[in-house]
Amino acid sequence: MIYLASAFIVVWLLVGGYVVYIGQQQRRLNAELDTLNELVEERQP
Repeated sequence: MIYLASAFIVVWLLVGGYVVYIGQQQRRLNAELDTLNELVEERQP
């Protein structure tokens, strides 16, 4: 039964790590999109 609990903990740690990673990527992409939007606004007449 200890193996089942250990596997459960490991799986949830992996899921949590993946969620944190995806959140970081989302913030990076949002920052890049903001920069691109600013560049587009500067080029409009």
